[in-house]
Amino acid sequence: MSRTAQTNTTTGDALLHRVMLGTVTSVPCCIFLFINVTMLFTLRSKAVFRESSRYILLFNLLVADTMHMTVGQIMFILSVCRTRLSYPVCGLLVMLAIFTNEVSPLTLVVMSLERYVAVCQPLRHATIITITNTALAIMVVWAISSLNILVHVLLLLDFPFEDLDTLQMKEFCGTHVMLIGPMSDDYDRAFTCLVFVSAAAVIISTYIGVMVAARSASTDKASARKARNTLLLHLVQLGLILLSTIHNSVVGSIARIVTRPILLIILNTLYVLVIMLPRCLSSLIYGLRDKTIRPVLLYHLCCRLKLKAGVSP
Repeated sequence: MSRTAQTNTTTGDALLHRVMLGTVTSVPCCIFLFINVTMLFTLRSKAVFRESSRYILLFNLLVADTMHMTVGQIMFILSVCRTRLSYPVCGLLVMLAIFTNEVSPLTLVVMSLERYVAVCQPLRHATIITITNTALAIMVVWAISSLNILVHVLLLLDFPFEDLDTLQMKEFCGTHVMLIGPMSDDYDRAFTCLVFVSAAAVIISTYIGVMVAARSASTDKASARKARNTLLLHLVQLGLILLSTIHNSVVGSIARIVTRPILLIILNTLYVLVIMLPRCLSSLIYGLRDKTIRPVLLYHLCCRLKLKAGVSP
């Protein structure tokens, strides 16, 4: 076999391998996106969802998670296709990914506080957790995430882009590529640590408060138990989101001890399980646990076919 034929065969095998990995990874991610989008549509389909603070907060969480999944999938497909972007385009994608990644834990904090008020101060719940206050809380969450992005952009201004021959990137677009300089990297770690430690402290505190309230004779035991389980799930979600933020560090450590083919398999598996799946958990958790959402969600997931159980939304 000639050298040209061998080169073409090697190139073809590499291309086939990339296509197979990309397909195997993209199929579950597309399923997750479909579930999330269906859940978003479900939460806008009825007045009971649009007028309840709990469901409005869930909608906000799902918007952030779906945006993060979409951006992550775009960046993944670009890397599989070996497409190198310019710094401005990559920077836009990375900043959007960072922005939506911070919205999720902050929204979980607000959702935990809402459950705490519902159980521990049920008589004041309607007064405290109003649609207006919920909207203000969501605005604060997005404002904090926006300030984080603003700081990232200001730190990027110190990089001498004018010294580059071209703005075309030599590497594939990724979060680690745009965290240029030690100051930017240190700030990102410090902010992420602050957000997740604060979120964990609030969720654990509300969980303890609900447990204490559950022992009170005046508290609805069933409601307290459901709230406690929900807060536990919020803590699990927070842990999974935190795990996704240290994904690059984990991959970097694994890359030193395994071969490239094995690394690609591990990388794609971690991408689905650590980055994409946690962003779909909110839809699965609330969609299956909540008796109000479940029949409507199943109705839309089944493309509005009549369910065997005869449940009508």
